[in-house]
Amino acid sequence: MGIGIGVFAALMALVFFGYAFRVLKEYERAVVYTLGRFTGVKGPGLIILVPFFQTMARVDLRVRTIDVPSQDVISKDNISVKVNAVIYFRVVSPELAINNVENFMRATSEMAQTTLRAVLGKHELDEMLSERDKLSADIQEILDGRTDAWGIKVANVELKHIDLAESMIRAIAKQAEAERDRRAKIISAEGESQAADMLVKAADKLAKSEGGMSLRYLSAFQEIANEKSSTIVLPLPMDILSKIVGK
Repeated sequence: MGIGIGVFAALMALVFFGYAFRVLKEYERAVVYTLGRFTGVKGPGLIILVPFFQTMARVDLRVRTIDVPSQDVISKDNISVKVNAVIYFRVVSPELAINNVENFMRATSEMAQTTLRAVLGKHELDEMLSERDKLSADIQEILDGRTDAWGIKVANVELKHIDLAESMIRAIAKQAEAERDRRAKIISAEGESQAADMLVKAADKLAKSEGGMSLRYLSAFQEIANEKSSTIVLPLPMDILSKIVGK
């Protein structure tokens, strides 16, 4: 009988000490409750709890990641895209993360999804594709402010993929091709306009020079003579013709 009581006492002592003494790692904290009331945060290292009167919730303070699933976003210019992202955050206030929200991981994920849709929906597709860093910073700032009451610090937000429907990709490709054609035509037209301006200036300069037109005819005649041609028709300048007729 005495042996049985001794074994029972030894077991109870093991349970007591196993419950009373806890060891927390460097990145862990314990949110302690006494008879259901929050009484402080302890750790890291060895902490002692009063059995049957005190309980604890263990919180990890390391940086965590959340993969935000693909979200259907309608851009400002009414283009439907699928966007997913990754959120980097950590708990900076263990008591708020436990006391102010039921599940801070799930709450942060849900908040990230709604913030992602709200922010990207205010921008056009071109901005989403070319200004990812700026949009990521905007989402991070808004999300960090909204999760502050939960003791959460959002360190970074990265937009991973922005996917378009196949039909939209083809439409954008056609639009880009049309834009290239438009620019090519504008450049060609500008070149012709500049060439015409230069010709007008050259004609004005030749007209103002007494022997300029004659020299131009001689130069043209030399160019024609160098070509393989059996017959050459050379127009006679009007000033020379008028002198001949006058005689």
